[in-house]
Amino acid sequence: MIDGPRVRLRPPVAADLPRLFDWYNDPEIVAPFDRFAVDTFTDFEAAVAAAPADPRSTAPRFVIERRQGPEPRVVGLVGHYEAHPVLEMTDVWYVLGPTAERRQGFGSEAVGLLVTHLFRASERVRVGATCDVENEPSWRLLERLGFRREGTLRSALFHHGRWHDVAVYGVTRAEWAARPASG
Repeated sequence: MIDGPRVRLRPPVAADLPRLFDWYNDPEIVAPFDRFAVDTFTDFEAAVAAAPADPRSTAPRFVIERRQGPEPRVVGLVGHYEAHPVLEMTDVWYVLGPTAERRQGFGSEAVGLLVTHLFRASERVRVGATCDVENEPSWRLLERLGFRREGTLRSALFHHGRWHDVAVYGVTRAEWAARPASG
């Protein structure tokens, strides 16, 4: 587990999977800013189970558990994966499920915890992320955390009947270490 002031990141357990599967395949949660494809629940279960041993897996590695309130509750999911077969690139991704849980800082805290964990647990020198250029909440989250916009992949993601540009973000180990503690 990775604990922060308001959220905890923990590996998904069997009881989480139905809710995560619904979010993962809900066009209003994952899309309109990312790929939307329905997987079978069995395939989803297998992907989540295999993720810890597969550095290229884009399956959820952690749930975001809100620690406030009478009892913890799952409000999202985060993951990371080796984004390129040759370059030393690890990308992070994140999804907040219920719309009522968004814009409260839970995503920022969760991604910050994940990036800190990735730098502490390895020798990697860079962590990246991508997002649809139209997904302002996502790119603002990254920029608040100290990620720099490194470029744009034009017409790189097809969803909702059209091609979308994708912003590429990154932060180096040195930049992460130098950022203000609250970021």
